Amino acid sequence: MLGPVILAASRSDRMRRLVSAAPVTKPVVDRFIPGETVDQIVPIIRELTDQGLELTMDVVGEDITTPAQAEAARDAYLELIDRLKPLDLGTRAEMSVKLSMFGQALDGGHELALKNVRPVVEAAAEIGTTVTLDAEDHTTLDSMFAIHEELRKDFPQTGCVIQAYLFRTEADARRLADSGSRVRLVKGAYKEPAEVAYQQRHEIDKAYVRILRTLMEGEGYPMIGSHDPRLIAIGQELARTAGRKLDEYEFQMLYGIRGDEHLRLAAEGHRMRVYTAYGTDWYGYFMRRLAEKPANLRFFARSMVSKG
Repeated sequence: MLGPVILAASRSDRMRRLVSAAPVTKPVVDRFIPGETVDQIVPIIRELTDQGLELTMDVVGEDITTPAQAEAARDAYLELIDRLKPLDLGTRAEMSVKLSMFGQALDGGHELALKNVRPVVEAAAEIGTTVTLDAEDHTTLDSMFAIHEELRKDFPQTGCVIQAYLFRTEADARRLADSGSRVRLVKGAYKEPAEVAYQQRHEIDKAYVRILRTLMEGEGYPMIGSHDPRLIAIGQELARTAGRKLDEYEFQMLYGIRGDEHLRLAAEGHRMRVYTAYGTDWYGYFMRRLAEKPANLRFFARSMVSKG
């Protein structure tokens, strides 16, 4: 049960300093976060799209403590959109945003986050693409869903993320499927209490399948966020059973994890979108990647030993 320990460490300033200072950290982080600036990430975007893959871009950073930092996060996404425009990729390169970056946790955070994210959604629409609102811990979700609903009034293509380990998610999925939303389903990567979330892997997997069936049978656009081969196969079967064409759903996986599988799915004609993060404030994102999968943690530990 190392996952909860790692998630707790992701909030620790002391652990942030220790991990960031370790000489081995940067080469390992580069596996998951291929750049810190827009200039560094544009060649990655070109490389992946040339391989037939699609992307959702995440400017990493969550520890926002002032409105000025929230505005800076907004401006970072606007800069990214400006650089995407001449590439003419349309929906092949979309954005994923965490509303915490836009000031959601500050005083008046709901209104502030909506105010800051709206220009990003507008700018994305102008270049023919869209934005997906990432899910964070359960205390933020009512605000996220309300912002999602508000944005969809003008930009119905705006997506959102739901997390299979939360008890509430089956009801959320039914509502979103009925409304025709774009919905990414993930297992969940935050430390949640037993009062609100399944704690055992088999329970989470069963909930994932139930929720995915709801999305596939609904009116929306399901996005299967998983690296689990079994869940990927189940997703394909549920899509076939629901009569969905290959362009009526998609798979999503993280940059740096199962790259061969990205290419295999794309070669079979599936829409395969790579969640690609970049930026300097990488610590929280990186630690959640370690927590999600023991293999990621073993990779990091082996690197530390081999470099030590």
